[in-house]
Amino acid sequence: MTRTYLPPEWAPQSAVMLTWPRAEGDFARHFDAVEANFVDIAVAISKHEEVHINYGLDPAALRSRLIQAGATAARLRVYRVDSDDVWARDHGPITVIRDGRLVHLDFVFNGWGGKFSAEQDTQLTRRLAELGAWSAPIESLDFVLEGGAIEVDGSGTLLTTERCLLAPTRNPHLSREQIEDTLKREFGVERVLWLKHGDLLGDDTDGHVDTIARFCDAHTIAYQGCDDAADEHYADLQAMAAELAEFRTRDGSPYDLVSLPLPGAIFDEDGRRLPAGYANFLIMNNCVLVPIYGDVNDEPALEKLREVFEDREVIGIDCRALIQQYGSLHCVTMQIPSAPPSSTRAA
Repeated sequence: MTRTYLPPEWAPQSAVMLTWPRAEGDFARHFDAVEANFVDIAVAISKHEEVHINYGLDPAALRSRLIQAGATAARLRVYRVDSDDVWARDHGPITVIRDGRLVHLDFVFNGWGGKFSAEQDTQLTRRLAELGAWSAPIESLDFVLEGGAIEVDGSGTLLTTERCLLAPTRNPHLSREQIEDTLKREFGVERVLWLKHGDLLGDDTDGHVDTIARFCDAHTIAYQGCDDAADEHYADLQAMAAELAEFRTRDGSPYDLVSLPLPGAIFDEDGRRLPAGYANFLIMNNCVLVPIYGDVNDEPALEKLREVFEDREVIGIDCRALIQQYGSLHCVTMQIPSAPPSSTRAA
């Protein structure tokens, strides 16, 4: 019988993948600032583990720039590969351990339901294989799924949102039960928890769970709270908090819930509110990278996460440039788990 396991984010990692912004891409108006944001993220990752970067121009030039900025040279891997956009969480592979070996699952990425071009992004994992980036096999699936849409606890539970996975622009030919069966089969989970509420204004992913609620371990969920009744997020985030309070772990206990403060409203040049939040953090081997926004709530959010991740350094990364395209730190990263000890190490 095949045994499949999707490691939780806090499991040992071999690398974190980034896809570099393009000067002519969606970040064109903010390119210098967002590229500087990516430099900060890449340097921070390289201090703890390998960073695997997809870049459309000269890899040697980017390596040199990152080393000059303080990146650890031995942990930099840059591949010349074209992309549409930067959101590695959604176009990168979701890596499982199957029968003791890594397998990179390559789901269909359709630009969040056809909102944006994704022709190159959905091919990116396979193109990296052609370049020799992966030593583990790739398995392509005819199922639309983004990595930001799911969270796992490593103990048989997957958390997601109805708004995203049941969207008619994802897998309209499948019922809720069929979608749930697919998640259980491909990720080796036993149950799926569905959130009906929780959304940040400006989020164009149809409600990715990684912006609102995150497993920190098998018993703890950090979520995006809102205590200001005057804020337009208040009712929906309060309803999500109530849902989370009703969820139970596999042993029947309530989850330990950690409410993160909501940063003050940030707007783009057209007056649209941006989906800034603190739940979009990245857990790594020895640290947690947390998006911050030059807001009074930055430090309280970091302190709450330090209490949760006592065994890891919690580091704030200013993501005010990144949020201009409606995503944040977790959205632009994809961790690659370490191979089990008995398996060949893969990236």
